[in-house]
Amino acid sequence: MQALGIVTFEDNTATIEGLGDYRPVPAISFMGRYRIIDFILSNMTNSGIDSVQVYCKEKPRNLFEHLGDGSHYNINSKRGMLRILYGEKSFSSEVYNHDVANYLLNMQYIELDPNPYVVIAPSYFVYSIDFNDVLKQHVESKADVTILYTSTNDGKRAFLGCDTLEMDKTHSITAFGKNRGSRKNETISMEAYVMRKDLFISLVKEAAEVSSLYWFKDILHDKVKDLDMKGYGVRGFVGCINSLSEYYRISMELRDLKTAQQLFRKGWPVYTKTHDSCPTRFSPDSLVSNSFIANGAEIDGTVTGSIISRDVHVGKGAVVTDSIILPHSFIDDNVKLDHVIVDKYAMVHHIKKLEGTDEKPVYVGRRDRI
Repeated sequence: MQALGIVTFEDNTATIEGLGDYRPVPAISFMGRYRIIDFILSNMTNSGIDSVQVYCKEKPRNLFEHLGDGSHYNINSKRGMLRILYGEKSFSSEVYNHDVANYLLNMQYIELDPNPYVVIAPSYFVYSIDFNDVLKQHVESKADVTILYTSTNDGKRAFLGCDTLEMDKTHSITAFGKNRGSRKNETISMEAYVMRKDLFISLVKEAAEVSSLYWFKDILHDKVKDLDMKGYGVRGFVGCINSLSEYYRISMELRDLKTAQQLFRKGWPVYTKTHDSCPTRFSPDSLVSNSFIANGAEIDGTVTGSIISRDVHVGKGAVVTDSIILPHSFIDDNVKLDHVIVDKYAMVHHIKKLEGTDEKPVYVGRRDRI
């Protein structure tokens, strides 16, 4: 595929409370064995994109460790490579640390890439798609920009804060908006764009001239009447992980097999960094139902409707219900967890019961002892 893949970082509307305090959003653990960035990277590499740039907004260590040299994403190193790019310039304020500023700081790597097209997408939208189909439609339509979108009838609860699109009968985009949760039916921009590389470079430089606070999508919003922008509808499961409550809700939705099969498609693998862990051990007294259990865990208690990550211990008599336990956490004997997110290396043993709700799960911080 003749395209440079750019995985950009989230804007300031995406804030994963608690989990985001310790790592960037792309590096957050998801579904027991993955990181959020694995899904967009797998879409790109499965589509034959071998030249990929990953931009990191802040706290890059976790992302560097997870991505490594990119070999586990099946990137052909003879034709391309994975670059992890970080804005090394110090910004006077966080508001200046946006995607346009980072593109400009790393412009040499964009300009030197030989591919004529770019595919730009953030990591916090999780979905499954072949970008070859998108590029084919883009070329055939002769549009300047093709923007991925998804239609939802759950706009009052999901995709809050995301951009929305208005389109005519030919799928030409006529206006942008914002999902404020006031309408049930919305057309959500997935902030994923396909365009010629020279146009992308031109728009980045123009955005920098217009405003030092501009994000790339801002210039597209301003250019809606000047550029021919087409929408490309994405079917199947699409989730936007832009808050702790959405992280929890989307994870719980994917417990359903039919829902998960829309994301984890046959013949379309989701690549991730692998760990050589032993199989999970279930004691004779354990009871597990409707749950995702990663390898290396020890289950001595009851787990219902939950996601248990690698190397997690659930003690005897413990009951974990509708909860997400991140790697290396310890749940002591007789502890009761209901609608709880336990971050990595945390230990729950003194407090014997924690209970949250669908809208507000309880969060236990990384390495906390409670």
